[in-house]
Amino acid sequence: MTLGGACSGAQSQLPALAREAPRVHPNVSQGCQGGCATCSDYNGCLSCKPKLFFVLERIGMKQIGVCLSSCPSGYYGTRYPDINKCTKCKADCDTCFNKNFCTKCKSGFYLHLGKCLDNCPEGLEANNHTMECVSIVHCEASEWSPWSPCTKKGKTCGFKRGTETRVREIIQHPSAKGNLCPPTSEARKCTVQRKKCPKGERGRKGRERKRKKPSKEESKDAIPDNKGLEPSRETPEQRENKQQQKKRKVQDKQQKSVSVSTVH
Repeated sequence: MTLGGACSGAQSQLPALAREAPRVHPNVSQGCQGGCATCSDYNGCLSCKPKLFFVLERIGMKQIGVCLSSCPSGYYGTRYPDINKCTKCKADCDTCFNKNFCTKCKSGFYLHLGKCLDNCPEGLEANNHTMECVSIVHCEASEWSPWSPCTKKGKTCGFKRGTETRVREIIQHPSAKGNLCPPTSEARKCTVQRKKCPKGERGRKGRERKRKKPSKEESKDAIPDNKGLEPSRETPEQRENKQQQKKRKVQDKQQKSVSVSTVH
């Protein structure tokens, strides 16, 4: 084989070797920052350093690769042999553990067993504070207390028929769909043997009457004494009015006497 033939044979094999060699994008850099193993000026991170998660962030119309130590809210992380990747949760899920288990739902949905529901299943109710489906809680009350002594208007004496009461406490308040609480007090009529009240336990009305009645000395003091007062002086007008009244009375008597004489 001639030298020219050897050279021509080597040249014929170069295209095949070029096709087998790995192609590297001219914009890919090996010296990236921010946890990137490889990166691009246009697409950001293309691969991440060990233990970091790769996630695509949308900026306008394009997506940029970012390497993070943990996945952001709304994503869950999955580790593969060649890459650790962050995947977006379902549309109705705000945060999730994996593709099929949500830990917090978006507004308008209620969390139940890792799923986001429009309405809670039967036997459960929606908690609008935690946005979860929770068990219905019914009201619970304690046992009744013993009946109180028979009383009437706050007294335990001076009557035959009165009222006795008993009470109980609320142990557990109900939830929105739970059974309402029963009454916490109860009263009933009672009959006892009449007994006189001690002096210190007189009725309220009797005490009020005793307070209202004035003593003899107070009643004497209340009567005005006009003996020592001087008679009030009359004005000239008052005197003239009295004189006119006297004249009218005299004239009336005279008219009556004249009318009687004419009749006879």
